[in-house]
Amino acid sequence: MEVDYRLLITGRCPMSRSHFIFRDVPMDAWVDRYEKSHQNPINRVFHTFGIPMISVSIPLFLIAPLVRGFWKIPLSLFTADWICQVLGHIIEGKPPEFLKDWRFLSVGLRWWLRVLRGSDK
Repeated sequence: MEVDYRLLITGRCPMSRSHFIFRDVPMDAWVDRYEKSHQNPINRVFHTFGIPMISVSIPLFLIAPLVRGFWKIPLSLFTADWICQVLGHIIEGKPPEFLKDWRFLSVGLRWWLRVLRGSDK
């Protein structure tokens, strides 16, 4: 499939950014696959708390250069979370999905939102 990048830049392309990254695979299928590799209760707890820590730390890194010494907060959140993520996967006995496909780095937050909603889909 050939993509006309000029259409993507002008915004007149019917293809969404999500479709550009995930192609024709529905987001629920990505989240389902992610969930299958996160079945251990301890791993799920680590991810349930860790994913929002990463999500908060990223924008805080943007603020860090503006406030003296502030960089320690996002760095601490980011580092603590990744330690939890790795420990969770060691306990689970499965590698993180993003090692197989980088796109799973953006699926974790969708999984977390599904967990918060308490729904299967």
